[in-house]
Amino acid sequence: MIRRLIARAFWTVSRWRLVTEPAPNRPTVLIGAPHTSNWDFVIMLAIAWSLRVEVHWLGKDSLFTGWRGPIMRSLGGIPVDRSDPSRIVAEVVDRVRAGEVFGLVITPDGTRGGHTHWKSGFHRIAVQTGMPVTMGYLDTATRTTGLGPTIEMTGDIAEDMDRIREFYADKRGIRPHLQITPRLREEDVAGDGREGGSEPN
Repeated sequence: MIRRLIARAFWTVSRWRLVTEPAPNRPTVLIGAPHTSNWDFVIMLAIAWSLRVEVHWLGKDSLFTGWRGPIMRSLGGIPVDRSDPSRIVAEVVDRVRAGEVFGLVITPDGTRGGHTHWKSGFHRIAVQTGMPVTMGYLDTATRTTGLGPTIEMTGDIAEDMDRIREFYADKRGIRPHLQITPRLREEDVAGDGREGGSEPN
């Protein structure tokens, strides 16, 4: 209840408008894009709390040390040991089997400049767990934000990414100069006729 009140206050004073599709009623991988600013995290929480979506997000384990740990976990954070990315999928599967309904928030494009591709962790997790992908968004051109459609992954990277690119084609992040086109390195590798492994998110 407190979270909904906080979210309501946020939308009252914010320049952003919540324009959204209904929240999924099953576990989903929730893309947060375009992700170009740390303010995106605040907006993501406001969306989740308004729609009563339990969210979890992945963060480097150093964020969970000391006094920050309890705060990060209370906001849905899951510490990630990047030296063993397979444990991420195992933990997500365990939560799904336990009957949790949640959105696993992943920001495949990062927040800093220098990236040329999205990271493929969100697609790998969705395919391996059977979870659909919900496209969360914000768009500075219209000052709108919310949840877009929820789609099933086919396992065909090019086909799946074409649908994702279509949705995000007209969305502009808070810092548009840091934004990149939704494209995975695996798509380029497939186009060259070579096989490549997925990179962790």
